[in-house]
Amino acid sequence: MTGDVILQNAPALLLAVPMLAAFATPFIGRYSAVARNIWVIAAMTLTAAIGFILAYDVFTAGTVIYTFGALDPASALPLDSGGIPIRIIFTVDAMSAFMVIIAAISGFAVMLYTMASESKSSGKDGFYALFLLLIVGIMGMVCTGDLFNFFVFLEINSLAGAALVAYRVDKGVAVEAGLKYAVISTIGGLFVLFSIALLYGQYNALNIAMLASSIQYTALDKIALVLLLAALAMKAGAVPMHFWTPDAYSMAPGSITALLVVASQASLYGVFRVVFTLYNVVLDYVTIGWIIIILGILSMFVGVTMALVQKDVKRLMAYHAVSQTGYMLLGLGVGLAVLGQQAALDTYGIVAMEGGIFHIINHAMYKGLLFLTAGAIIYRTGIRSLNKLGGLGHSMKWTMIFFIIGALAIAGIPPFSGFASKLLIYESVFLFSPVLSIIAMVVSILTLASFVKVFHSIFMGPALPEFAGVKEAPLPMLVGMGILAAITIAFGIAPELVVDTIVTPAALALVDQGGYIASVLGGA
Repeated sequence: MTGDVILQNAPALLLAVPMLAAFATPFIGRYSAVARNIWVIAAMTLTAAIGFILAYDVFTAGTVIYTFGALDPASALPLDSGGIPIRIIFTVDAMSAFMVIIAAISGFAVMLYTMASESKSSGKDGFYALFLLLIVGIMGMVCTGDLFNFFVFLEINSLAGAALVAYRVDKGVAVEAGLKYAVISTIGGLFVLFSIALLYGQYNALNIAMLASSIQYTALDKIALVLLLAALAMKAGAVPMHFWTPDAYSMAPGSITALLVVASQASLYGVFRVVFTLYNVVLDYVTIGWIIIILGILSMFVGVTMALVQKDVKRLMAYHAVSQTGYMLLGLGVGLAVLGQQAALDTYGIVAMEGGIFHIINHAMYKGLLFLTAGAIIYRTGIRSLNKLGGLGHSMKWTMIFFIIGALAIAGIPPFSGFASKLLIYESVFLFSPVLSIIAMVVSILTLASFVKVFHSIFMGPALPEFAGVKEAPLPMLVGMGILAAITIAFGIAPELVVDTIVTPAALALVDQGGYIASVLGGA
């Protein structure tokens, strides 16, 4: 009975649990820090469990519709709606469920990590409240079925993210980074809100399925598309709108940076939802597809070349995050460019999309792992400059092993997960344009060179006297890193299982605009 209630209301509980936990956290923290820590871990664990239950339901039974306030939440068109989806509706298809899995895994691993990484810091009540609100924003963005609520959750995501970036102040530098993140997020939010107004003014609807069934690709629709793509690509950290990323990623606490990667991916999800689901058949596939491909190539190349010259370990990793976003844009861009050519779509378009989507979860795992290892190093040494670090392999062996796993994965070395998703991208994109595939491979080689330099700078060499007292990272931090490392290895060893189970359904859900519309408006 309880299981049925949870399953039936999983989309609502996925937000209600972390939201209620966030508001209660400061009150509990006033009385007991231990109780607060247990509370936030329990809330994140329950949220992750609900996320997995929801995802399992979607992958086994199809798209889940949840209408808030309706007698039958599974119906998007209750009898009193007049045939129009007017209530708040969550539409969780395979692509949404895929993103929920990413947020659930990352949120749980990072929450465990923070139990030690934030133990010496003050203001933990607010920190954990913002952490849980960030989870709310991410989950809401990937589950909602209407544009206005997408904007609301985007704002929750942005406000919580900006506050967490600035949370440790760090002589004002972190505040500056947080302010920059907030300004960029506000501009992006205004773009999204203005585009929503343009669409609502024409079609009198906010529901994505309703809009997708009505959209005509008028001049105003094209303006709305440009604004949405610009805002969401900027929030995703794509070049040339990536300038906030190095500051925000490098100044946020290590644990939060790992979660900001997922927050940025929620905006990337928004890009794909807009072009594949909202516009789809009315789009000029080739033009928009190539725009996304160019953004991807620029992100890959600019990100990796900027990373090569960095001396700050977190700033270097931030530029690599920009570079890896390019692979996802490239894969999905190729899929969109051939969306109108069934033969090309069947031959390599879907595979390119699978590669890009697979890379999203791989990136969240190994890049999150790398940011957590950087956080562990800074936690123990207080130093982030590569020129001042060295010899830590003697005292932080587990952290070194986790770093190696993350570094080999991001460089696309077998048998780690990054290799599996990049191979799908290389092979499929080569059939579309050999030049693009070669560029992607060259970027991977540069990525490997960059991380060899980082590994040598941090871990190799004799033990330095200034680090004589440095110990391995605390157990909760190792457990958090271990979870992401284990998934990185597992996804590399059995990529077919991951692709067949969750990646291919997500790719097919994206291209099936008719199925998305029918799941909400009927006719499936």
